[in-house]
Amino acid sequence: MTDLLSTYGLPLVSALVAGALIGLEREWRGRAAGFRTHILVCLSSTLLMLASTSQGAWMFSVLPGQEVIADPTRMAHGVLTGIGFLCAGVIFRAGFSIHGLTTAASLWTVSALGILFGAGLFWLGWAGAILTLAVLAALKLISRSVPDRTVVDIEVRWKAGASGTAREVEKALTEGDAGLKRLRLQLTDDGGVCRQSWRLTVHSRDLAALAGRIQSVAGVTGFDLAPRDD
Repeated sequence: MTDLLSTYGLPLVSALVAGALIGLEREWRGRAAGFRTHILVCLSSTLLMLASTSQGAWMFSVLPGQEVIADPTRMAHGVLTGIGFLCAGVIFRAGFSIHGLTTAASLWTVSALGILFGAGLFWLGWAGAILTLAVLAALKLISRSVPDRTVVDIEVRWKAGASGTAREVEKALTEGDAGLKRLRLQLTDDGGVCRQSWRLTVHSRDLAALAGRIQSVAGVTGFDLAPRDD
């Protein structure tokens, strides 16, 4: 009984706790994959790795004179490849912005931690879990002490033929920040509406003021501000 607990119980409990801690941080920040998802990913990786390292207990017949050689690394490769499909599900695009990359990376990391626990590498697994929490939580706190700047993808629409509207929009965008990059210009609605996109780096607290400046430009019929986030 003691052997079973040390062989299977300790890896499973470690996977539950590590997945819960990392998932709790993602849940707290309101990400798509949170508490339960991270636990399940870490736990499933551990279960599959334990099954791979226990192939001697598998119920199948070996041909006479043949010997089964277990290779747990093949299971690890399969798990990490398969988890990529789940990670892709939390990455989404909104306009020109890509969201969810950090959450996808955290899912891939807890999968790797589960493999380490299943292989019996507890010290390495817990070191990885602590470092992951430090990257997700502690470094987020540190980033708050540096200037809070964010990249914003901006799309502005105005009626075609509105004289000087494009120049006035760019003037409103560059007020207080010269880091403006023009991305795309389109003519839509059978030539009735101009749609232009820019990328700008601004202070997060200035987003409302930026929206107000764009709205005040004569001829503007609509705009979208898409701040980038992880």
